[in-house]
Amino acid sequence: MNVTKPSYYDEFHCLASSCPDSCCKEWDLDVDEASAAYYRTLPGDLGDRLRQALRDTENGTVMVMRDGRCPMWREDRLCRIQAELGEEALCRVCDRFPRLRHDYGDFVELGLELSCPEAARLILSTPPAPPIRFQEQGAGEADYDREAMAVLLETRETALALLREYTDPADALTLLLFYGCQAQEELDGGEREDFDPAATLSIAATLTLEPDMAGFLDFFRGLEILTEKWRGLLCQSHTVALPPQTVALARYLVERYWLQAVSDYDLMSRVKFILISCLLVGSLGGDYTEAAQLFSKEIENDADNVEAILDAAYALRAFADGKLLGMLQKGREN
Repeated sequence: MNVTKPSYYDEFHCLASSCPDSCCKEWDLDVDEASAAYYRTLPGDLGDRLRQALRDTENGTVMVMRDGRCPMWREDRLCRIQAELGEEALCRVCDRFPRLRHDYGDFVELGLELSCPEAARLILSTPPAPPIRFQEQGAGEADYDREAMAVLLETRETALALLREYTDPADALTLLLFYGCQAQEELDGGEREDFDPAATLSIAATLTLEPDMAGFLDFFRGLEILTEKWRGLLCQSHTVALPPQTVALARYLVERYWLQAVSDYDLMSRVKFILISCLLVGSLGGDYTEAAQLFSKEIENDADNVEAILDAAYALRAFADGKLLGMLQKGREN
């Protein structure tokens, strides 16, 4: 089976007690069946604490949070399970995070989650480079529409090439929006056409509308909010800024979400999700990497929030193409 991973993938190492955030805070923790059964057999104080912390629900077993943190999180910010039993005793979620695995049956793509601070640093600071490719045993059956996947793989390469060539974030995201529309037409069965970036930027300038910053942020205030820090950022008044890391964020999002359109043939909503996400992070102010990591924790790790954005990409006035282009222009000016 063909497997690809980003050039920075193997550079990741957990910061453990030095992490400025923690995957043990605020998130609900799903415990896989095998780990839950093992934890319930453990003797002594650790076993007693685990049996008290585990709760069976209709969706599986969870670790009940205490004061917004995992009960296995020690005062020194390390995991008691790992400290006493070793890394191999961690449940599947804790063992894998922040590693991503997208398995399409006959090929796999690996990645890192932006919601981890150290992963975010690598994602946003590593220069673009070809992915690492290798073989893995156990090829399965292709679990997708082959013709659609071929279009998505090819158009994703073009999208990534645009992000490599155009380093000005406003230009790069403008081209991504327009190219996404063209790629959607090809996915729908249309003929492949050449894409002219210079002409596209000229046309985009005539379609720019005054942005609706209030409506843009109001939408995100209405989604599920995990942390008070996120709520505070959304309630502040901000202007859009597009620092150089914006293109790295867009690249990460393209790599993660573009191929997901094979499930429903809706590429354009995902392209707009990418653009909206970049504009949101650029609107939060402060340290860009911290803002991007918190965005991922609040939005990417909440399937309902992601789905809400995909739906609103077509319906919300503040997310209209012309208004998003207006936000990009404001970001250019700032």
